[in-house]
Amino acid sequence: MVLQPECTLADAAELKGALCALLAHEATVTLDGALVDRIDTAALQLLAAFVRDRRLAGRAVEWRAVSRAMHSAAQLLGMGSMLSLSEAAQ
Repeated sequence: MVLQPECTLADAAELKGALCALLAHEATVTLDGALVDRIDTAALQLLAAFVRDRRLAGRAVEWRAVSRAMHSAAQLLGMGSMLSLSEAAQ
């Protein structure tokens, strides 16, 4: 799943719907945050909840890429490890 350049509260319902559709996927879900120019706390919280719920269900999530903006926002909020961004290419 490719994240949009704008991942904010205004886009949260759409992001939540897309993530919920992938929640029960048996195969590894690959997220791509390379295009993200702007991301806020609401979007990061949705992504963290998705990663957590997948882990609890024994299902994997991996990052193809993460933009510098996304990585910086996650680190600033202390959410990098929750999202497993340390494993992602920047």
